[in-house]
Amino acid sequence: MTQSATSEAVFTEGSVLRHISVMTATATTGLIALFAVDLIDLYFLSLLGEVELAAAVGYAGSVLFFTTSICIGLGIAMAALVARALGAGESARAHRYVAHVSVLAVLVTVPFAVAVWLSLPALLSLLGAEGRTHELAVVYLRIIVPTMPILALAIASGGALRAAGAARLSMSTTLAGGLVNAILDPILIFGFDLGIEGAAWASVGARIAVLIVGAYGVIVKKRMLGRFKAKAFPRDVLRIGEIAGPAILTNVATPFGNAYVVTSMAAFGDDAVAGFSIIGRIIPVAFAVVFALSGAVGPVIGQNYGALRFDRVREALIDSLKLSTAVVAVASLILFLAQDLIAEAFGASVGAATVIGFFSTYIAILFVFTGAQFIANAAFNNLGKPLWSTLSNWGRVTIGTVPLVWLGASWLGPTGVLLGQALGGVIFGVGAFYMAWNLCVLKSTDGRPQTHMRMFRVPLSAQTVYRGWVGLFGHEELKSTKER
Repeated sequence: MTQSATSEAVFTEGSVLRHISVMTATATTGLIALFAVDLIDLYFLSLLGEVELAAAVGYAGSVLFFTTSICIGLGIAMAALVARALGAGESARAHRYVAHVSVLAVLVTVPFAVAVWLSLPALLSLLGAEGRTHELAVVYLRIIVPTMPILALAIASGGALRAAGAARLSMSTTLAGGLVNAILDPILIFGFDLGIEGAAWASVGARIAVLIVGAYGVIVKKRMLGRFKAKAFPRDVLRIGEIAGPAILTNVATPFGNAYVVTSMAAFGDDAVAGFSIIGRIIPVAFAVVFALSGAVGPVIGQNYGALRFDRVREALIDSLKLSTAVVAVASLILFLAQDLIAEAFGASVGAATVIGFFSTYIAILFVFTGAQFIANAAFNNLGKPLWSTLSNWGRVTIGTVPLVWLGASWLGPTGVLLGQALGGVIFGVGAFYMAWNLCVLKSTDGRPQTHMRMFRVPLSAQTVYRGWVGLFGHEELKSTKER
């Protein structure tokens, strides 16, 4: 391994917890900036006094979740491939991946954006949007959806920067987007009296800003953009697809499940949908650290996997779970104490306030298990098992969501919808983390990556559960445990 290659594989030495904490802290700062602006979007729109506006943003959010998931899947492939190559000391290959993932991102998202744009009225009708709410949601999405390729390139650039350990540069990309959105929102919504169209154009400006800053970081600051190589591109597309395909399917699962939840909420009226829409904007802000952690731990795992440092891979898994659990506990307490203020700030109706209060009191703390699944999925994507994250997520949004949400809605109404969705997250969060821990053990059994593994080679037993979950409180003991 050359000196330059070693210097790029920054996560293979030093404190794993420190690497994760620094990457998570910087990513959280950027995510909060973006998510807080989304929250401000909804707040500004609520000042216009139309409940249909909040509901329209809720329906539009389900469609945007879907399109964004495609972009995130490509970003995951970028981060995983670049991190592994850097960890193995192959900088030239890492830089080639940056170019080829970027080209593929455009080739995939342009036709997809066109298809979604043409299908917007039908998609929103399927979600249950009607009348004025449907009309507003179409207007909002007609403006944002065409920028899908811009978002894909922006997210991919952020993935490349995280893979190289450029935490501050990655943070700067999202901060730029948040700043632009925050400035444009009041100007366009109120100054130009554009309403929901102004909020949409502000989001477009934010996406462009993220791409400009991200591209500057990748091309100018880190010099990571390699040359496009036509002969190698088809081969690299297959490698990218091995990760991006399952990652896209994994991320698409979330909006699929969310769409079912929105449809279930729609049966109880616009007030319930508005309450769920407010919750949907609160969650990314309140749990931004958890969302950031899932992206931050991936490059740490990927580089150490590339360098065959399996002890550090396991350490990253446990340290991430510790951090996630602590953050969720604090955020849940704050939401519980502030629930009335939140409902009042958004001018929530009685029905919407009930949904917000139930979430803040009973559901928020269960995000611990969602965090565990996020961490597990990051491990799967970076340890060569992206299909496991696909199965995990789709299991949660199908058998872990549909029957439980249906039962909850039947028994408890809109609050039952939230409870059913959360219980599915508990079941699959525990299962995913168990699988991820077993995978870490199996990968390190021979001191090298294994090409074939049996999932339950490490049996489900009290000792294994102890090592996976009680290990949360002392991973040093885990490292000395004899592995199977």
